[in-house]
Amino acid sequence: MGTSLGPAFDTEALRRAIEGHSATDLLSLYADDAEVRIVDRNTQPSHPMVKHGRGEIAEMLDDVYSRDMTHKLEECVVQGNHVAFSESCEYADGVKVLSTSMMSLRDGKIVDQTLLQAWDE
Repeated sequence: MGTSLGPAFDTEALRRAIEGHSATDLLSLYADDAEVRIVDRNTQPSHPMVKHGRGEIAEMLDDVYSRDMTHKLEECVVQGNHVAFSESCEYADGVKVLSTSMMSLRDGKIVDQTLLQAWDE
């Protein structure tokens, strides 16, 4: 029996959304019932920030992309229904942020994402 992977994930759409500073375009890659977990200095692994559904994810993305900073998709690997990528960001004042994400897909849309991030202090 073969395995059906469904629609392919559009890595170029991911790059355009991240680097184009577009919360709306990035949100379009998520399923309606997606969940995002963020782990960083303030929201550690035992108590991550969790965003449920496109509404909460949209609020988070709108906040991030309203900031005066640049975003660059560094690397992206797709294997079946899983995507991993790293992203570098820089605020106008020179503070840098680095994040990595591991995502699961359903029908070519992100349904689960764990994001680890660190920034200059």
